[in-house]
This record gives sequence, structure tokens and C-alpha cells, in this order.
Amino acid sequence: MALPLSRCRAWNVRRALAGGVLSASGVFNGHWAGLPVAGDGGCHGRARVQELHYYQRIHVNTTIHKKPNSSWRTPSRLVYTTRTKCCCNQVQSDKQYKDPYTLAQKDLKNLYDEIKRQLAVSSDLKEICDYYFDGKGKAFRPMVVILMGKACNLHHGKSRELLKSQHSVGMIVEMIHTASLVHDDVIDGSETRRGKITVNKIWGERKAILAGDFVLSSASMALARLGNTTVVSIFTRAIEDLVRGEFMQLGSKENENERFVHYLEKTFKKTASLIANSCKAVSILGNCNSEVQEIAYQYGRNLGIAFQLVDDMLDFTSSTNQLGKPTAADLKLGLATGPVLFACQQFPDLHALILRRFSSDGDVDLAWEYVQQSDGVQQTCYLAHQYCQEAIRQISMLHPSPERDALIQLTEIVLNRHK
Repeated sequence: MALPLSRCRAWNVRRALAGGVLSASGVFNGHWAGLPVAGDGGCHGRARVQELHYYQRIHVNTTIHKKPNSSWRTPSRLVYTTRTKCCCNQVQSDKQYKDPYTLAQKDLKNLYDEIKRQLAVSSDLKEICDYYFDGKGKAFRPMVVILMGKACNLHHGKSRELLKSQHSVGMIVEMIHTASLVHDDVIDGSETRRGKITVNKIWGERKAILAGDFVLSSASMALARLGNTTVVSIFTRAIEDLVRGEFMQLGSKENENERFVHYLEKTFKKTASLIANSCKAVSILGNCNSEVQEIAYQYGRNLGIAFQLVDDMLDFTSSTNQLGKPTAADLKLGLATGPVLFACQQFPDLHALILRRFSSDGDVDLAWEYVQQSDGVQQTCYLAHQYCQEAIRQISMLHPSPERDALIQLTEIVLNRHK
């Protein structure tokens, strides 16, 4: 039978904070544990096995070639305008914890001013940089870094206050992330970002690319000033992952199982790697032991993948005004994200559309309808829950603190967001 929505609704952050962490039991057990994994060894290899296990758990619970059961909403025939009911909106916590953004506000207050000083130049470059770093962004990644740095410091009995080097990581990660967005907008030909006209549409593609390069080089200079070769190496890997992830997005796989693993690996490289490595960087700068460094990395990795899964889901469930960019954007770019890949299990006709990257007339509309009639959005939601549960399991290994609890609460915010 199809995956019941109650399995998503039952997820409760309060249980995790109370010590009853919802573990991904069996993730490394059974026949998946013996699966040979290419690429990184150790924990990173096991992480890929975890992704395959998550996919298997959802895949076997998906209704194949059947209409969704009576608990499912009647699909709308309106293209691009109907919001799909999502189980993520049902996540609730019985206990109120301090808002993560409020807890990090002191350290985030001057973030964009510090970035602008780092990018202090004359000419069009300054105008472009000021346009993007206007202080209206979510600053999600710097906030995660700040909370992680404080949680790690407190775990080792140190001061809650961040070291200067740890604080700098928050600025660096936002600069790298923004540079990647500028380049992505050029590659995708995007016209809006964060509810604003993109740099490439105002100043042209050449200046946008150069501006992105400038921001990235300025972030690299700030990184070098930290004087920690290990941290420099970590961020170098994260930047490499950004590029490799973009190349992976340009390709696809014919085999259904390979296609989903390809999608999850691309998701890690394009989104989660920067978050994971930034979390690890602040733990290293705080002189944490290797176990805590790994906890920080795995939390960032799982939270980052969940964040992108929700982002892919919102492309089918939110309006253009909510997202700050057009809906169905991924389909129009020829990208098959989680909701589409899950929908393909119920509607095999999607396979041909995916292979030709929705390039024929009517492909985007048809794919949209298939997703609306399937449980692809709900399956993607459940997968995001699995990654958030693992993020909670990891961060709960640190000693209790307001910052650690805020990082747990942050998983709920990620799952509930609408933009």
C-alpha cells in the first residue's frame, strides 16, 4: 500500500530533544550494509549506503501503477498554480524552544556589513555586490555555522562566544554560496532570485560571471587569512563539490535506481557539502576532537540534503510569490528532482520525458500533472524527514545547550518552510 501520511505526521522533534532520538535504525544493517560503495571510504562511504537504504525503504512502500488511496487529495487539473498538500506542514513540537535565528542574531547582525567591507571596491563590482548582499537574505548557512560553533565550544566546556576565526567561517560560507548562485543564474538563464531581478538580467552575463568570480576570490582570501591549512583544504573540497554537482546536474542516468542515486549525490555536492564542511570547519577551529568534528559534518550533511529535498518539493507546492522565483523551474530546465523520480514509479511514461529532459512541447505540463496525481511530493517529504532524523541523532550526541537544541529545532524549520 502507499506510504501513509501519518508516518510523516508522527515525526516529533520533542521526542528527540527529550532524549528519545528517532534513529534511522537498521540503516547500516541488512543486505545494504554489505553493498560495495565507490568513492570516499569510511563514514562518507557508509553515508552513501544510508542514502540507498532510505531510497529502498520508500521505494518498497510506493504504490506502483495505482491511483492514490482515499486519504489522498483529488489532484487539480490546474497547471503551476495548485498547492499540493504536504505532510511536512504537519510537523509540530509540543515544547517551544528559542528560535535559532534569535539565538544567532547577535553574531548575524553585522554579517552583511562585514561582507561588504571584504568586497570594498569601486566601479560596477561594488554596485553588483551591494545589490546581492543587501541584508535581506535568510543567512541560513551562517546561522547554522554560528550555532554549530557555539554548540561545539560548549560541548568541550569552553566559552559560548565564538572565536574570531569561527565567526569568519559564517561570512566565508555566505560569500561562497552567493557566488555559486550568481553563476547558477547565468547557467540557468534565471530572471529572478530571492524575489529580485537577477544580476545577469540587469548587468549582463559577462559582468555577472566576473562578479561571482570576484566574490569567490574574496572568500578565498578571507579563508587564507584564517591560517589553518586543514580548514582551507575542507573548503577547497566544498568548492570542488559545487562545480562537480553542477556538472552532474547537466547529466542523467537511464537506469531508474542509478538515476536516484545520481540525484542524491548531486544534491549533496551542490547543496549539502558546503553546509557539512562549514560545520566541520568551525569544530576544527574550536579545537574539537575528531568525534565532534564528525558529528558536526554529519549534521550539516543530513540537514543540507533535507534542505534541498524540501526546496525541490516546493517547486511543486508553492506559488511564485512565495518562492521568489517561478514554479516548475526545475522541469523547465530539464531537471528531474525527487518528486518527479518518485512519480515515475507510478507513471512509467515519465521515463521517456526524463530521458529527453522535458524538451518536447507539452512535456513540462504533462510531467507536472503526473507529479500532482502521484505521491511523489509526499515521498520526497518523507525522505527529507529521514535525513532530518539522522541530523537530530548526530547533533544529540553533543552535550545539551540552547545552541544544540536550536540546531535540533532547525530541522523542523527546514521541513516547514514555504520558500
